[in-house]
Amino acid sequence: MSEQDLLDQLRLDRDAREPRGGRRWPWLLGGIAVVLALGLGAYRLTARPAVAVEVATASPMVAGSTAVLDATGYVVARLQSTVSSKISGRLAEVLIEEGDRVESGQVLARLDAADAEAQLGLAQARLTAARAELEQLEVQLDQARRTLDRQQTLSTRKLTSQESLENARTQVDSLSAQIAAKTRQAQVEEAQLRVAQVNLDNTVVRAPFTGVVVTKAAQPGEIVSPMSAGGGFTRTGIGTIVDMDSLEIEVDVNESFINRVRPGQPVRAALDAYPDWPIPGAVIAIVPTADRSKATVKVRIAIHAKDPRLLPEMGARVSFLKEATADAGQPASGVLIPLDAILDGEGQARVLVLQGEQVREQAVTLGETIGEQRLVTQGLTAGEQVVRAPPAGLREGARVVLRGGS
Repeated sequence: MSEQDLLDQLRLDRDAREPRGGRRWPWLLGGIAVVLALGLGAYRLTARPAVAVEVATASPMVAGSTAVLDATGYVVARLQSTVSSKISGRLAEVLIEEGDRVESGQVLARLDAADAEAQLGLAQARLTAARAELEQLEVQLDQARRTLDRQQTLSTRKLTSQESLENARTQVDSLSAQIAAKTRQAQVEEAQLRVAQVNLDNTVVRAPFTGVVVTKAAQPGEIVSPMSAGGGFTRTGIGTIVDMDSLEIEVDVNESFINRVRPGQPVRAALDAYPDWPIPGAVIAIVPTADRSKATVKVRIAIHAKDPRLLPEMGARVSFLKEATADAGQPASGVLIPLDAILDGEGQARVLVLQGEQVREQAVTLGETIGEQRLVTQGLTAGEQVVRAPPAGLREGARVVLRGGS
C-alpha cells in the first residue's frame, strides 16, 4: 500500500458524519416530550380532586345567657288584612302586585262606577227639584201673608167678610205646613245624595294601613263582593297586605316545660332559611290557654332585629335564655358552632377549619350544648369557618371548595 493510500484512510469525511449528528436533535426533543407527558400523567393520577363542603362561621357566645329551652315555630304578622270592597261590583282596574309596598289610604283598585255615578246624579237631581219646590212654596207663602194682612185690615173696617179673612189665614197655615214638609223632604234628598256619594267612594278600594302586598287575589273584569255569593265566580278579596313592622314569632311549647318561660324573657332565634343568623328577641306573652290535642301552650316572641329577610310563615327555632345572676360565677366564654361540625376521636374533640382552599384539623375543648349548637371554650376564635358534616375520609391538607361555589 502506498503512502498516499494510508493518508486517505486517515482523512476525516465531514460530509458523511454531519447527517449522523443532525439526527440526534429530533430524538432528544422527543424524549423530553415523553418525559413531560409521563410527569403530567403521574401528577394527574396522584393529585386529589377538591371536595365540596359546607361551612359554618364560629359565632361568639352571648355573655351572661344560657339556653334553658328550645322550641320551633313560625314568623307571623300581627297586622294582616285581606282587602275587599264594601260593595259588590265589577273590577275596572287593579293597581297592585305582589311585593308592592303601599301606604295607608293608597288606591289599590277601582270598581266600575257607572251605576254609582248614575245614582249620584239621580240623587242630585231630586235634591235640586225639592229645593226648587221649596222656593216656590216660600214665594206663595209670602203672597198669602200679604193677602192675610189686607184681609185683617179690611175686616177691621168691616169692609170684608169673616169668611174671606179665615180663608186667607188658612192659606197661610197650609203653605207653612207644606214648606215644613218640603224642607224635611229636601233634608231626606240631601241624605240620599250623601249615600250615593258614599257608594261612589266605595268603588275605590284603599289600603287600610301601610304594608306590603303578599297576595293579589283578583284581576280586572272579575266580580268582587264583601260577602261570598256561594259560587266560584265572585271574589271576596282583592289582595292581602301585611305590616312587616308587626312581625313576631309564635312557638308551641310543651306544657311540661312552660314553667321555664316567662314574659320579658330574652330569647335567641334563628330562621330555618338563615341558620347562621342569630336574631335577638324577647317573650311578649304566654297565651293563657293550652292545646289539648298537642299538649302545648302558644308563646309570642318579639323580634328585636327588623330585616328584609324576615318573611311571614318562615320557620324558626327559638332558644329561651336564662340570664346569669351576680353570684352565678363567671359566665362561660367561647364560640358556638353546629353540632355536626364536631369530630370525636380517641377522646379528643376535633374540627376541620377552613384555611384558603385547604382544611386544617384543630383540637377543641367543648362546653355545654345549646340547642343545635355546641360551645367551644378553647381551640377556636370567632369568625373562623369550620366544615359541617365532613365527608368520610376528609383529612388535614385536603383541597376543598364551598358547596355551590367554584
